[in-house]
Order: sequence, then structure tokens, then C-alpha cells
Amino acid sequence: MSVKVAAIQFEPTMYEKERNISKLYNLVEAAAKNGAKLITAPEMGTTGYCWYDRSEIAPFVETIPGPTTDKFQTLAKQYACYIVIGMPEVDIENNLYYNSAALIGPAGVVGKHRKTHLYISEPKWAAAGDLGHQVFDTPIGRIALLICMDLHFIETARLVALNGADVICHISNWLAERTPAPYWINRAYENRCYLMESNRWGYERTVQFSGGSCVISPDGSIQSVVDYGDGIAYGEMDIKNSRDKSIDGETIFADRRPDLYSALLTDTYLWNPLDFFSLYGHRPLPPGKQSKVAVAQMKISNDKKVNYKKINEEVVKAKNEDAELVVFPEFALSGFYENQTSAEVIPVGGTEYLMRLAMRYKIYLIAGLIEEDHGLFYNTAVLTGPEGYIGKYRKIHLNQSDKQWATCGNEWKIFDLPIGRIGLLIGYDAFMPEAGRILSLQGCDLIACPSAIPHLMTMSHQGTSVKQNYPIPTSADPYHWHLFRVRAGENNVYVAFSNIYLPEKAYLGKSGIFGPDTFSFPRSESMMFDDEGVILSEMDTRNLNSGYPTNVVRRKDLVMMRQPHYYKDLICLNEFKE
Repeated sequence: MSVKVAAIQFEPTMYEKERNISKLYNLVEAAAKNGAKLITAPEMGTTGYCWYDRSEIAPFVETIPGPTTDKFQTLAKQYACYIVIGMPEVDIENNLYYNSAALIGPAGVVGKHRKTHLYISEPKWAAAGDLGHQVFDTPIGRIALLICMDLHFIETARLVALNGADVICHISNWLAERTPAPYWINRAYENRCYLMESNRWGYERTVQFSGGSCVISPDGSIQSVVDYGDGIAYGEMDIKNSRDKSIDGETIFADRRPDLYSALLTDTYLWNPLDFFSLYGHRPLPPGKQSKVAVAQMKISNDKKVNYKKINEEVVKAKNEDAELVVFPEFALSGFYENQTSAEVIPVGGTEYLMRLAMRYKIYLIAGLIEEDHGLFYNTAVLTGPEGYIGKYRKIHLNQSDKQWATCGNEWKIFDLPIGRIGLLIGYDAFMPEAGRILSLQGCDLIACPSAIPHLMTMSHQGTSVKQNYPIPTSADPYHWHLFRVRAGENNVYVAFSNIYLPEKAYLGKSGIFGPDTFSFPRSESMMFDDEGVILSEMDTRNLNSGYPTNVVRRKDLVMMRQPHYYKDLICLNEFKE
């Protein structure tokens, strides 16, 4: 079933609630007259956003259901549609205020969401939401509501997707970034569901909002967008697309490993991480330092000697630029799997070669190979250094190609090196947002990801007319969205992503080293595009002389603000609701 949907962009005015509601009413009615059956409006669209405190917003809060939802219910009934309105809510039982979204249908309020993960401004007046992350079943599809900051966290969108959401109605007051935001695209793409984004625009109390309201398809593509000003972005939602949980034939939800996700229910950054990770003297974080890391993008041959020669060349280049670690692609040592002779026992063969190279150049090296162990075969990444062989990681999430020959790994791996705490993933692992989160929760500074990925991972942006303060970018960018850039930012880690470049087999590279803060501009990152070679970037884990970490990679603000008491379904559900 396909239905027309509409995401409204709107600039409310503080203290003019009735005027805001009237304008929103007209925009919603215009969308409904144009055939939209699901219509969203921005976060706090009835009142404006930047309130100083509880007393200032008090005259403008109301209940849900209440006068505002009743007003919009007349439209929902008249046009047989569903409407999402953002507003400050009061709970009359306890007089608490919430930043809320109401889903209104022809028969009245279907349900509501109270923002669970509050941004810096809301604690001035609002309590954290207490309703969890619900999915509302309607005749046009299963609808989930999230509000602005909620979407920064991989867990919120994943929870509603696992519970069958066809569409996430994300209403926001997004700022300080060119939009449609990479986070929005990631959440649609990794969960294979529609995302309707109603953002506000304009300037309010020193804050420039970003606009960019849009409708995003399950493959991450943007159907339509309103860059600037009041307006309506239209799209089509076909639930057969949102219920096909696959990426180019990869069964992305069935391939999850919830049996290994128990760490998602932990709260490791609730305490000072410098104290937490040194508790009982067990595995304290390595001392902070400044270092250079590198990734190599290369073609992979099934002639191992060809691969060895190329690896040697790139190690020399990286070492000459003072790199302390180099990450090579998946299968870089062994070549692709052809038959059992492709495999080797660790630590001989390719591992031994990599070890000798690491010892010769006094550098840390990570590369992928096909491992054989007691008759079983694994897609494995090995880590070597000046001290020799250090360890290995066996790929946990197997793609369709891997499943033809490989056994899945069952253990996350982290390693403490002089440059920091390093976690390993391999290719398809990183398409599961849970994987990067678990390594981050274990204190990783860097996630190294040898990869052989042929799927879409990047998207361009034509530029925005919204005037942002320098150095926030507003110009056109061919790589506005990169899946691995978001993986780094959402987990406050560096990510060193090394992909195969073999365009004749659809491996398009796009390797990169991405910094731990996606809202720090200019970005701390380096990317490799359509070529072979090696790129470098600085990794800084130093702190000021302080008892609490001053560096975002050690402090992990976004990880600290998680709400794990809501996340139990992430370890209980392995398939989405049919």
C-alpha cells in the first residue's frame, strides 16, 4: 500500500501560540488537501523552542489530548489523515512538563511521545520522557515518533524499527549543521524504514536553525526537501519497502547478533571514565597522546604476493609520514575466498608477513585474511606491531558471501596500544549500529574497520541557502553523508575505515579516517576517493591536567547521555515485527 506523506517546515514565533497554531493549521490543511495521509510538523511548533525556564513557558503548556490536539483532529477527521504535532505538554497528575509529540487521527489522539533524550536546553523546563519508544499501528502503516535529540542515539530508531515501524516521524529543532542531516539519513538507511523529517528554520534567541525538512526512503535517498522557509516536503510511503529489511540482498535484521549485545544495557560512562576504567587496576585506559593513523585503499588480488608487495609499499609511505598505525582492507593478505586453499593458519603465512613488516618499520598494522582453525574458516582481521603478533578478531556479522564458507565469530576484541584503545570490526559488522556502540562502551578511542563493501555508503548535497556561522559548511559536498563518519560521531570514537577499491567488481573505496565529533568544524577527517593509496589523519586522546577527561573521545558525551533502561528489546528481538 502506497500513501502520500508530507513533512512541514515552519518557523514559530515565541509568545504567539495562537498565531503559530493558526499558521500550522493552514499548512497542515494544504498538505491534506493535496492528498497527504500522514503529515508532520516541527518540534515545539506551537510555541517556539528557546525558553529560559519553566516559569516562562508555563502559560503555553497544555494537556494531550487538549485544545490544540482537538483543533487538529477536526482536520484529521475531515481529510481522513494522520497528523503529528510538536508541543510542550503538562501532565496534570504531577504538573511535570514534557517536550512532546502527539499523533492525531480521524478519531482523536492515537498516541504521544515524550522526548526521552533531552538536548541541553530542555532540562531548563522539561522532564525526560517516561513513555519509552512506542509504535502505533494505523490503517496506513506503523508509525513511530521521535523528537530531535532522540535520533542522535542508535538505540531509539533501532527499537522502533525492531517493533515494526514503517515510518519514523522525526520532528526537530535541528541546528548548526547542513541538512538533511547525515544522522537522519543513517537512521533511515540502517533501519530500512521511512523517515519523515519536520525541522524548523529561522533564528531564535541566538540560535540559527537549519531547515532541510524532507522525506527519506528506506534506502537513504531523499524524496524531497524544503531547504529554507516555511514549506511542505512531499513523498510516497509504500510499506512493502519498509518491511523488506535488506540492503542489496543482505538480510540486515536477520543478521543481527542480539546474543552478543548485552553491553547495550550497560552505562559505562555514567561515572568519570578515567576512574571507571581504572577500577581495581584492571585495564585502565592507555595514557592519552597525539599520533597519526593511516588507512590504505587498495585493489585485492588472489595472488598473495601481489597483495604483499602493495601492502609493503603503503606501509613505507605511511611510515615516511610518521604514521603509527595502518589499517588495510578485508582480505588484504589472503585475497577473496575461492576454496579452502585460500585460508591459512594464524600466525603463519600472511600474518607472519605482516608481523615482520610491523617489526621492521616499528609500526602497528591491521589487515584482513581468511583463517582456518581446526577445519573451520573465519573472516578475520589480525593486528601486529613492533612486538610481533598481538591478536585477531573474527567477523561477527556475516554477509551473504561470507555465509558460503565462513563461521561467525563470537567475541568482541579490544587492544590497548601506545596510541590508545583499539576495537576491531570488519566490513558488514559496521552496518549494524550495535557493533560500534559496544566497542565505544568498552572505552575504545579508535575503531579500525578493514572492509570489502560494495554497498552505497555516501550521498552528496547540493548546498543550502541557510546562513550558518563559519566554519559550519553550507556549500555543495559530494560526500555530505558518509555512513562511517556518522558511526564515529555517534560513538565519540575515531573510525579508520579501509575499503577495497576494485570498481570492476563494484568495490568503490570511499575509505576514510573520521573524528569523534561530527559537529566540530572543520571536521577532523581524511578521505580517499577513486584511487589506490594511503591517507593519514591525527588522532588526539590527550587531556588537560584535569581529574575528568577534557577530550571528547575520552569523555564520550553522546554515550554518557544514553538511556539504557529503555533498551532491553535490543537484546531480545532478532527479527522485526511482521
